[in-house]
Amino acid sequence: MSETTNTTQASSADASAEAIRTGRTSLGIELGSTRIKACLVDAADPTRVLAVGSHEWENEFVDRVWTYSLDAVWSGLQAAYADLVADVRGRYDVAPSTFGAIGVSAMMHGYLPFDAQGELLVPFRTWRNTSTGQAAAELSERFGVNIPLRWSIAHLHQAVLDDEPHVPHLDFCTTLAGYVHWKLTGRNVLGVGDASGMFPIGAAPIGAAPIGAGPADTTAAGYDPRLLAIYDELTAGTALPKRVADLLPEVLPAGHAAGELTAEGAALLDPSGALRPGVPFCPPEGDAGTGMVATNSVAPRTGNVSAGTSIFAMVVLERPLQHAHHELDLVTTPSGDPVAMVHCNNGASELAAWAGVFGRFAAAANATGGGAVLGADAVFEVLFREALEGEADAGGLLAYNHLAGEPIAGLDEGRPLIVRTPDSRLTLANLMRAQLYGVYGTLALGMRVLAGEGVELDRMFAHGGIFRTAGVAQRFLAGALDAPVAVGETASEGGAWGIAVLASYLSAAQRGESLGSYLADTVFANAGFETVDPDPADVAGFAAYLDRYRAGLAAEAAAVEAL
Repeated sequence: MSETTNTTQASSADASAEAIRTGRTSLGIELGSTRIKACLVDAADPTRVLAVGSHEWENEFVDRVWTYSLDAVWSGLQAAYADLVADVRGRYDVAPSTFGAIGVSAMMHGYLPFDAQGELLVPFRTWRNTSTGQAAAELSERFGVNIPLRWSIAHLHQAVLDDEPHVPHLDFCTTLAGYVHWKLTGRNVLGVGDASGMFPIGAAPIGAAPIGAGPADTTAAGYDPRLLAIYDELTAGTALPKRVADLLPEVLPAGHAAGELTAEGAALLDPSGALRPGVPFCPPEGDAGTGMVATNSVAPRTGNVSAGTSIFAMVVLERPLQHAHHELDLVTTPSGDPVAMVHCNNGASELAAWAGVFGRFAAAANATGGGAVLGADAVFEVLFREALEGEADAGGLLAYNHLAGEPIAGLDEGRPLIVRTPDSRLTLANLMRAQLYGVYGTLALGMRVLAGEGVELDRMFAHGGIFRTAGVAQRFLAGALDAPVAVGETASEGGAWGIAVLASYLSAAQRGESLGSYLADTVFANAGFETVDPDPADVAGFAAYLDRYRAGLAAEAAAVEAL
């Protein structure tokens, strides 16, 4: 290594240490379904990731409810933050005591109801629960828009319909990001993107100036007043103690100040006492919104796919949809612009389970033969590369990844299945291609509905762990959507990086800069994306797979009934 290179690296490290010491940084924290992650960036250049920290956690299935305990929320947040601080110390020999801004993001939807003393009334009901069918159907009919099972208003209304004992004591409800933000700042607010998964947001004119372009803007979208009135009328005479508008958090678009870190909040996040209060916060957002930011897909005709425990696609609309569809949610970008969302409860978990089976086989074989043991990443690499050798239609195999219920597929519960006919070709290559296709199966059903509305895409951006093996999952997604799919380097940090960018945007918003221009001109101006165009053979092969997949849902439904 040359002396010039060493000097440059030392200078960069010194500049980073000084930024951390003086608080010219932005901290993003995201609570995902399997990992809590913290990401520290340079506030002046958010593409410069200075340090990261993480903590793994898992949801629990308690009394037939998917949940996380609040104790797990705080122990996990503290562990992720401590891991970040340790990374900072190891890299720069300095410890952070303040930041320029902080942002919190988390899994959207679900139900966290509190009483007037701030006590949780029932265990957190996450987005994964599908027990709200009666409420979602009634609200969809009364509102004239699709209300998915996982939305907060569906959970609230189901509790009202079931006359649950906690309903008369309800003071407010929020999402996971909103809860953490409230405990850290004392403010019960939500970013508009996360709020749009609680209750429908009032429509803004498509093509108008972005909502929330700066602090002087007073036209920020809020909950749809017509639908609020309908809901109040619907629940008149029930045990619900307040108007629904008084139960929901305040709505703020990106760029607006959303409170400051309190002394109590600083102690919650950092029990060591090193973190000082007074740090400004951006509005808390959902993982869908931070995914859009992380992939620079907030403009019309752009969209993104996020693949993890769940998988969902977000497409920014250039005109309103003509009809309501149960496969499509209408949500917003973090600035309040309208988005069509295809959300599937089941993503890559079943694929990971199969990788674990083959990884264990490889380990057992290597132990017998004295060979090297493959790491988890190497196992995925081998299996994904093998999938490229499979037939375009996966050789007649079908893979259903439904560990949980899947509303788009009409399933209240899930039963993972591998199904094939006697004349199908069972090979490792076809099995792995079927598993990768299966990750996209339900998503593709929803995207076909969107295409039927005439919605067109210039490019889809993708992020998530399955895209780390270059050229495989990305290529198959391009074939499934019949659209170019781009993967960028910055998206590898995911939603924690996305919410750190939104925290950095606070200062740009004060100057009147829109989120779209900030992302395009500052954050992604020099970003590199690798784009894969759909291969005609993959498009035809996946279409054949999807036809069989749709027909085979009857077998999946029968398995739910029988097993």
